[in-house]
Amino acid sequence: MSRRHMMLAAALAAGASICPRGAARADARLTYWHPLTSQSEFAGLQRIISMFQSANAGSSIVQENIPNSEFMAKVTSAVLTQSQPDTLMVLAERIDDLVAMEGLVDLSDRIESWNLKGNFPQTAWDTITRDGKIYGAPAFTFVDWIYYRTDWFQDAGIDGPPKTMEEFADIAEKLTDPSKGRYGYGMRGGQGGDTYMVSVLRQFGALQVQDGRGLLDRQLAIEAVDYWTGLATKRKAVPPSAAGDSYRQVMEGFRTGQTGMIWHHTGSLVEISQALKQGEQFMTAQVPAGPANAYRRVSYGYNGLMRDTQADEAWKWASYWGEVEPEIAMLEATGYFPASTEALKHPRVADNPVYKAASDTLPTGEPPPSFIGSNHWREDVVLPAMQSVLIGSATVEQAVDVMMKGLDDA
Repeated sequence: MSRRHMMLAAALAAGASICPRGAARADARLTYWHPLTSQSEFAGLQRIISMFQSANAGSSIVQENIPNSEFMAKVTSAVLTQSQPDTLMVLAERIDDLVAMEGLVDLSDRIESWNLKGNFPQTAWDTITRDGKIYGAPAFTFVDWIYYRTDWFQDAGIDGPPKTMEEFADIAEKLTDPSKGRYGYGMRGGQGGDTYMVSVLRQFGALQVQDGRGLLDRQLAIEAVDYWTGLATKRKAVPPSAAGDSYRQVMEGFRTGQTGMIWHHTGSLVEISQALKQGEQFMTAQVPAGPANAYRRVSYGYNGLMRDTQADEAWKWASYWGEVEPEIAMLEATGYFPASTEALKHPRVADNPVYKAASDTLPTGEPPPSFIGSNHWREDVVLPAMQSVLIGSATVEQAVDVMMKGLDDA
């Protein structure tokens, strides 16, 4: 963890574990693990903790942020040593692994009697349900979309954002001018880049989940990997550093005028809006459709319980995130899209055209592919295989064969 993240965590922990002045000492001290690490995410979390503690004077939240790259390892260790936190942020792609290790408490009875259950779409419940058991309450939604520089598009005579992946590649190439330090697309080939490679595999019809296992069609996977890595190796439409670029490099590239398009989710809107003007310099659009389907990732974030020693108080915290006010607070701090249909009616969402792409995606968006071992496969197999093509140490076919073997071993 960086020094800045350590300082932010310390400040947040201090605010989260101290009761308001004049309040009685907290009766319930709830521990909460999450992967939120950016400054805007911390601001949103701090606000929600403050709101919750004001409304629940007998509870205090002691948070711990764990970087995504370390999250599952720490959670697994906690389960093995029986040192789990009370509550945990659960991302959709981690559900199967968490359930397999018996790391989550069944919340079905609480959720079925929850007065806000009807405010969330059925897809939100389907994603967190395994064998009829519901393991979390929705907190927010990661809706994938693209950001594009409207001023660049206008200067290049491009009418609007790409509708298909083929148009996406053509526009990325057209916007690229290395002599000016400009590239059409900011590819995330470093940490986290597996998310986009997996999405492209889905869009090409190459990756399926059947009977709880991931399956790859080799020929379709070759086409998908060739297309995606070809943005770098053939079209030269991404920065030369793409193979190592993670979130920070991709964001800075777009913010500072190095790249004309990036693919991320609603959670980065606030950061980008602080550097560029909505409408004048950038806008959002739906992720372009692939050749086989229009798979667009909608990944819910949930809060669940890892132990039931303080179950009533822990449920108050986990379910609090589903209320309108906390969802809007997180939206305003980060851009994380609300999971609640009631929150979507809020003027902050309904009256802002920048959110149209996310609103249009929600009805048909799909959760990320999830199966036991999927986190390991994505991060430890798909990502390095993709990177090997980007840096020229492997062919597309060799990379796909590595991915297929990784599925067999998952």
